[in-house]
Amino acid sequence: MHEQFIHPDCDIRMTGNVTWTGKTSMEVTMQLEQLRMEKWHQMLDACFVMVARDPINKGSAFVHPVVPETEEDKALFQLGESHKKQRKDQTLESLFRQPPTAEERQYIHDIFLSTLNSKSVSFRDRVKPDNTLWLEETILKNVIICHPENRNLYSKMFGGFLMRQAFELGWSNACLYCKSRPFIEAVDDIMFRGPVEVGSLLFMSSEVVYTKDQYLQVRVHAEVVDPKTGEHETTNIFHFTFSSPQPFPKVMPRTYAESMLYLSGKRHFESAVGK
Repeated sequence: MHEQFIHPDCDIRMTGNVTWTGKTSMEVTMQLEQLRMEKWHQMLDACFVMVARDPINKGSAFVHPVVPETEEDKALFQLGESHKKQRKDQTLESLFRQPPTAEERQYIHDIFLSTLNSKSVSFRDRVKPDNTLWLEETILKNVIICHPENRNLYSKMFGGFLMRQAFELGWSNACLYCKSRPFIEAVDDIMFRGPVEVGSLLFMSSEVVYTKDQYLQVRVHAEVVDPKTGEHETTNIFHFTFSSPQPFPKVMPRTYAESMLYLSGKRHFESAVGK
């Protein structure tokens, strides 16, 4: 996001094109601009990664390669290559696969020490520092019944509907946390891990996982629940970066699992906004 306000009474122009292709996938780069005072203002940039599927055997399908011609085209193509490498690196370095780095371990240990009660020599006696909230205190949830009017061409739930529901839950959580209106700064990579069937019960859980200065990182976890078996299957994980003009408490992890959420939020924040 380049600007916080998109005016409802000014024209909007969306442009985009395929900027990178692999063997079976492509990256589409989109820009949204708004006309104000006879000048187009850049509002946001977005990248979409599409994967081609064979309609007969449901497997991967090859896509026509895009050939960059101008210097701008070549720069965008190289950016697509770097995005592909970044996605691979994030998968390999995921905290689900690899332990935190030495710097991250020290960071979490310093947070842990700051929450110990100085009056008792015990690792179990934890106290919450001033102007902070435990991560577990920031959880906000909802349940969505997936109706057919929100289905896509393939009779699955439309991805844009899921993204909107996740954003609204994340925004509401940030609003309650900041006690003021938050502004969206960035939306990190959204991976669709599996389709959501019409008629499903979709459970969404959001929590503030990282804070820094005027920024807060909100994670929304979406999962489908089978009402007959009670089994849960993760469909999406969303990461939103918000900012607030008003001061707000810092979030603190209490358990090891929350520490991993905190580090994951920190990584997504630095990837979206910078250190």
